[in-house]
Amino acid sequence: MPDQTQRFLFDDSDVRGEIATLEESYQHVLAKHTHPEPVAQLLGELLAAAALLVGTLKFDGLLILQARSSGAVPLLMVECSSAREVRGIARYHAEQIQPDATLTELMPEGMLAITIDPANGQRYQGIVDLEGATLAECLTNYFAASEQLPTRFWLNADSRRACGLLLQQLPADRLKDPEERDASWEHLRTLADTLTAEELLGLDSETLLHRLYHQEQLRLFDALPIRFRCSCSRERSARALVSLGEEDALQLVAEQGGSVSIDCQFCNEKYTYDAADVAQLFAGGGSDAPSDTRH
Repeated sequence: MPDQTQRFLFDDSDVRGEIATLEESYQHVLAKHTHPEPVAQLLGELLAAAALLVGTLKFDGLLILQARSSGAVPLLMVECSSAREVRGIARYHAEQIQPDATLTELMPEGMLAITIDPANGQRYQGIVDLEGATLAECLTNYFAASEQLPTRFWLNADSRRACGLLLQQLPADRLKDPEERDASWEHLRTLADTLTAEELLGLDSETLLHRLYHQEQLRLFDALPIRFRCSCSRERSARALVSLGEEDALQLVAEQGGSVSIDCQFCNEKYTYDAADVAQLFAGGGSDAPSDTRH
């Protein structure tokens, strides 16, 4: 199945949904580092969640999901741009991770942050405790705590494919009566709760939705592609060196044996600078120094 998200809408209810399927982009993320299976699954679920959420937002910029804890996995971080480009990273202590470890065991005392960083406008961040047996529950609890539109997540990943389903209640339009709205929302959520991990990971969008909602009037919109892309660049790494000041940058090069490398944590790309490169940066030569030794 292609990497994509696909939106759907219930004609007789104020509920919309989104389905995300990531395979190639998920594999790109996993290929950059070696992950224990439980970590690979959590990272895949967070990637799927970001892909789902970016489809509910109308903005030009970046959506960032971060889960932090005091446990074996201190950090999970995923970014998804409005251009639907994803990248992600996990920090973990491999020796502390058991093959069947749960989210609670891996990330105790955790916090979940959702950040919306628009290209133009004010940055927004919401933070809640990482409460729930799964990432799907934690994200559902986040929306409940932040008093936004009622939103429910179903997420699964198996180191090969990461998939997710989202349902979100919309403002009253088709159903004005509060009891009817609540009953409709409960009905659609209950049907989605019957979804198995095998179905979510193995079925295409049309088949999955037909299996869940064949008795509902539902519109399925065109799929939108998702792809892996890291936003690192030699120019950005050069700015990090410039921020040190010329004297400290040259000293760092000397301490590192004649060259210094700046590694991207997300994609493992390496940007290497020697003393001549650093001198040219501060002389206004920019990041594309003649002795560019990018690997």
